[in-house]
Amino acid sequence: MANEIMNRDNWLTDPFFDDLGSRFFDRFMPNDTSRVLKTDIKETDKSYVAKVDVPGIEKQDIHLNYQDNVLNISVNKKDVNDHADSNGNVLMSERSYGAMSRSYRLPNVDEQNIKASYDKGVLTITLPKLTEQEQDPHQIDID
Repeated sequence: MANEIMNRDNWLTDPFFDDLGSRFFDRFMPNDTSRVLKTDIKETDKSYVAKVDVPGIEKQDIHLNYQDNVLNISVNKKDVNDHADSNGNVLMSERSYGAMSRSYRLPNVDEQNIKASYDKGVLTITLPKLTEQEQDPHQIDID
């Protein structure tokens, strides 16, 4: 009730206008979640496994590197041009294209044995952890 009273003169809270702004302005301002590489990262005792959704992106347009404990993923999705009618009019355009990238700090990785695979729009990167070699504790004598 209090919210209704506070918003009664605010025409933007009218249900008629709920989606009007988003429908109008979405064409001019990209939706942050639509331009993000959606990623799941799982950590085990022996490795990190990252799964990244990259639907519609060709394998050669995916670039990976690992440097200074950071995994960098960048993709370049080509222009989407398959949704126009016979006159070339765009009926709807929701799929994004262009360059996207993400970076993840994943320490203690055996860089030489990182593996990546791509299947059905999902990129899987396995980053094995360095095995810690137990060192003999160096005894320090007190004088």
